[in-house]
Amino acid sequence: MLCAISGEAPQEPVVSPKSGSVFEKRLVEAYIAENGKDPVNGEELSTEDLIEVKTQRVVRPRPPTLTSIPSLLSVFQEEWDALALETYTLRQTLAQTRQELSAALYQHDAAVRVIARLTKERDEARDALSKVTVGARSSGAAADAMQVDSAGLPDEVLARVENTQASLSKTRRKRPVPEGWATGEAISAYKPTESTDAFYPGGKSLSVNVSGDLVLVETAEGTVGVFSLSQKQIIHTLQTDGHVTNVLWAGEKAVVASSTGSVKVFESGKEIANFNSHAGAATGLALHATGDIVASVGEDKSYVLYDLTTNGVILQNFSNTSLLSVQFHPDGHLLAAGGADGQIKIYDIKTGALAATYDLAGAVKRVFFSENGTYLAAVTENSTMVSIWDLRSSKEIKVLETGSQVDSIHWDYTGQFLLTGGPSGLTVQQYSKASKVWTEPLRSAVPAVAVAWGSAAQSIMALDNDGRITVLTAQ
Repeated sequence: MLCAISGEAPQEPVVSPKSGSVFEKRLVEAYIAENGKDPVNGEELSTEDLIEVKTQRVVRPRPPTLTSIPSLLSVFQEEWDALALETYTLRQTLAQTRQELSAALYQHDAAVRVIARLTKERDEARDALSKVTVGARSSGAAADAMQVDSAGLPDEVLARVENTQASLSKTRRKRPVPEGWATGEAISAYKPTESTDAFYPGGKSLSVNVSGDLVLVETAEGTVGVFSLSQKQIIHTLQTDGHVTNVLWAGEKAVVASSTGSVKVFESGKEIANFNSHAGAATGLALHATGDIVASVGEDKSYVLYDLTTNGVILQNFSNTSLLSVQFHPDGHLLAAGGADGQIKIYDIKTGALAATYDLAGAVKRVFFSENGTYLAAVTENSTMVSIWDLRSSKEIKVLETGSQVDSIHWDYTGQFLLTGGPSGLTVQQYSKASKVWTEPLRSAVPAVAVAWGSAAQSIMALDNDGRITVLTAQ
């Protein structure tokens, strides 16, 4: 009578009622404590199920001295028997593993087929919906040019994006503050110095070109004016269809988004391109670091990239919620889109893949990257706070409480000053990289539904609810 585990005569023999095998009590109890099963047939077994066998105490014989051939042969036979048992166990385990692997492969193959079928059906449904809703109010060429769920950027566009990222990312964090840039002390003295007549009550968008002189602002329903601060007059009138939802300067070109979903591009007051990729209102615009790629987001849960060099649609990528705001990373490889579901979705524009998501407490109406590419500021609907996220750790590192509702934010070129605006006034929040401390050099009662920095941050422009632009400078 030998133990089924050790192969030796047991000192305290017990029998398993599951397999009928004899075991050394201490060995089988240790096995059951770890696995809860019979060592022989794998059935569920507990220590209470074991049956003790009453025997006379076994006196172990003296071990062979291994000085004779018979004793050596006996030892070799025992070793061979142990090796045979181990090989048999390994064969059993291998057969079981092969069966489990085969079942898993069949299940995986079936799941892949189901996913492929569902993805195809989803793409067909989206394509049909886009053609119906967009084609009803756009030309056939525009509808044919639209792409849904593109796998990535075309090679030519991808090369421009990668070259721009490579050139900017090397020097961005070490770049000094440009000479003549405004300081916190100078900004603290900013006061309203001039104000325009009311253009259009209800306008929410404002954009200032690089020179700091030309301002895009809605002047009537579906009309955008190019206002010259130096000439104090409208020098161009840009006509679009529907209420203006956002405006943007792309070099010398003006880009206008509307509530009908159209995105129009103007140069020298003339329309040079008209895109109708969105099946609902286009809610936000952003300019890529290349200067010739523009992104728009819309209520149809998608973002669209446009190439202003060819005046064509690059791609359209869908999300799971309506998108309200958008901003490119300063290096150009990421795109942040604020959703109505309270999420900031960070996309890798090279592949269209979702790289990260940040959760906020409400619909994200404004997002803005700092110029050093490290931080992202965001504002939710009807909030008095600005959330600051660190892209390196994907954590919310700071919440700036402004004390009044924030409708618009704008980081300056150096990344030192974060401008906020709302119906109760505007503020400038300053971040010191040396001390890692936030301060507030400016708080003004000038109401602002949209704000922007002037050239070299030497001025601030604020658009109020009446459509009036107020310029703040040092007196």
